Amino acid sequence: MANAMMVIQPYRHLDMWVFDDERVGLIQEPFVMGIPAMIDALAASIPDAEHGFRLLFSAQPFPGFQEELVWVRGEYEGNWYRWRKGEAEGWLCPALLRYFDKAPERIFVRFEPKG
Repeated sequence: MANAMMVIQPYRHLDMWVFDDERVGLIQEPFVMGIPAMIDALAASIPDAEHGFRLLFSAQPFPGFQEELVWVRGEYEGNWYRWRKGEAEGWLCPALLRYFDKAPERIFVRFEPKG
């Protein structure tokens, strides 16, 4: 793993949450299978979130992290994670491995306004 903390800026496109990260070759990479509902819940208090917000994430806890996703199982080259607080599961596609050498046991996240 190159960085302990990473950041992306999800936004709405064609009624889906997507993000761009040219560093790792991803453009309009969509979140699917349960993850959009988690984003809706966690970004609800961010003004104008549909036009973009900052999502910080790490396999290690960091000061100010808001939520923790726990690995459940692998499926179709992706990985299912459980958000206990929100009582939800979501699937992260193989693009996750552009950020981690292997699927982490836990992912800690922070949602905040961009800028």
